[in-house]
Amino acid sequence: MNRIEEMMNVEGFKTLTPIQEAVVNRKNKTRDLIGISTTGSGKSHAFFMPIFEMIDPELDKVQAVISVPTRELAWQLYERSKKLADHFGVRVRLVVGGTEKKEGGLTPQIVIGTPGRMKDQFLEDKTLRLDTAKIMVIDEADMTLEFGFLEDVDAILSHMSEDVTVMVFSATIPDLLQPFLKKYLTNPELIRIGSDDEFAADIQHYLVPLKHKTMSERVLDVLGAINPYVCLIFANSNQEAARIAKDMRNAGYDLVELHGDLEARERSRAIRQIQSQKKSYIVASDIASRGIDLEGITHVISCGFPKDLRFYQHRSGRTGRAGRDGLAIAIYSPKDANAIASLKKQGIEFKEMDVKGKEFVPIVDRTKRQKSNQTMTAEMGKILHKSKSKVKPNYKKKRNEAMERARHKAKRALIRKEIQEQKRERAKAKQRAKNER
Repeated sequence: MNRIEEMMNVEGFKTLTPIQEAVVNRKNKTRDLIGISTTGSGKSHAFFMPIFEMIDPELDKVQAVISVPTRELAWQLYERSKKLADHFGVRVRLVVGGTEKKEGGLTPQIVIGTPGRMKDQFLEDKTLRLDTAKIMVIDEADMTLEFGFLEDVDAILSHMSEDVTVMVFSATIPDLLQPFLKKYLTNPELIRIGSDDEFAADIQHYLVPLKHKTMSERVLDVLGAINPYVCLIFANSNQEAARIAKDMRNAGYDLVELHGDLEARERSRAIRQIQSQKKSYIVASDIASRGIDLEGITHVISCGFPKDLRFYQHRSGRTGRAGRDGLAIAIYSPKDANAIASLKKQGIEFKEMDVKGKEFVPIVDRTKRQKSNQTMTAEMGKILHKSKSKVKPNYKKKRNEAMERARHKAKRALIRKEIQEQKRERAKAKQRAKNER
């Protein structure tokens, strides 16, 4: 049994995900790497496995560094590394804000941390040597750039050995990331994991109007209509996340709250609760939630739309993984019209729904309803005009019956039209799925 097989046994993996298999089976494992893959594709172990494969537990120095942009993601990676670390006798240290700076003691062999705190301990305090590492992993590189932490990573890498293997993992590679990649990666191997039938998302998108209610009230309406395994609720600000979490607790929901206004200890506790998967509801802000890598999310609720619409893709992409169905529900107000139109242009197909009696019910398109009403009004006009021209016995009863038939006819026509449109949409979806294969 080789070490990779041993790690799979320790973790209980029967097979490797596409990104894990591609990275583990590289011919030249010291070559720099760019791995493009989404959160939830198993990329954490795609770099854990090569790291633990090369670590020498007898060597008393830092041998691998893993940089992540948020404390939450660092905590998750640290917790996730413990099984392998305990099995192989490897020391792992977490270096993030809100933790004590360790001086002296045993040197860690793997360091997992946020760029700013690692830079401080390495270059400012000089309490942690990172220049001895043979592997440097930059996880969530696009978010590292977005949050302005790339300069700290740059400072760390500029003081490391020239022969260090740099592995960059990201959902996307923005143009602004290219100069950094050219500076530090030499002839990198590119591994891009696209949509795979086994791991493809199958997500429905619902639009639910806020109407005259508060966001908390509408969230509670939506929660009454679903029965999630895990539901992730996104707020656009820390204050809104706190308010929704409070109102949900008052309504009897047991949940985890995760946002930037929490103290470091509270955030750490929230991450542990999320990892334990004992809570069915998580209320989070966008920035904090990017550190959540959790399987089994069946429902995502967006409380409005974020300013950066890419975050909506990150939100909805949390569900519908590994071939499972997922439901992304966006609660919207009139100010979100441009965001909805933009997302529709990007190919997202929304269904307009309302919540009545703890069930989702379709909202009939206003333009269709107006056309139907116009047709029906015309029919009614003919009937009324006809009844005025000649009056026969029981004319009122016959007129009312004719008007009722006209209403039913208009309603049936609208239903038939909706069914035909749904068939066309399903046919288009099937064709797109075939084209993507």
